[in-house]
Amino acid sequence: MPAAVKICGVTRVEDALAAARAGAHAIGLVFYRPSPRHVTPEAARKIVQALPPFVTAVGLFVDASADEVREAIGVAHIGLLQFHGSEKPEFCRQFGVAYIKAVRVRPGSDLLQYARDFHDAKALLLDAYVEGTHGGTGRSFDWSLIPRTLPLPVVLSGGLDPQNVAGAIRQVRPWAVDVSSGVESAPGIKDAAKIAAFMSGVRNADV
Repeated sequence: MPAAVKICGVTRVEDALAAARAGAHAIGLVFYRPSPRHVTPEAARKIVQALPPFVTAVGLFVDASADEVREAIGVAHIGLLQFHGSEKPEFCRQFGVAYIKAVRVRPGSDLLQYARDFHDAKALLLDAYVEGTHGGTGRSFDWSLIPRTLPLPVVLSGGLDPQNVAGAIRQVRPWAVDVSSGVESAPGIKDAAKIAAFMSGVRNADV
């Protein structure tokens, strides 16, 4: 595999299992109430319990309170945190659980400074900047804005789908790719055939 794969915005057990069967390394659970892909900690727990071994459950938060994050960790037993808002490094690292920090990229974004600030993050997840949203828009960004010298692993997100993921991997060479709307039939409802096609695109990147 030229890149690991996370299928984000999973809301149903059957979609989590479809992702796992197709070879995804992780699934994303959105604990952000305004999102159409939002799940409660209780619903997330049922999804996590159904996962086979070696598939990581990632909890996505947007400027949540520390208590909300702790509740999700305790109830759903998620294995990795993803912070998609304006969280500070000290907030992200307080939970004793590995985390990744999302950055909405636009011209002028200082990704090297982000990497210094969040030096203990497992990765930076790079997504498109769209005013008023926090991901899941289906839009990509200018990948040439990513510094080649970025010291943290890159998780590439934003506008990826079965048709463009191989080219994205060849150009960016990320550690992982993250997809949500690109494998959906409706917001929060994944399409098993699109997931399979996406995984095929990743495998065919030939990096």
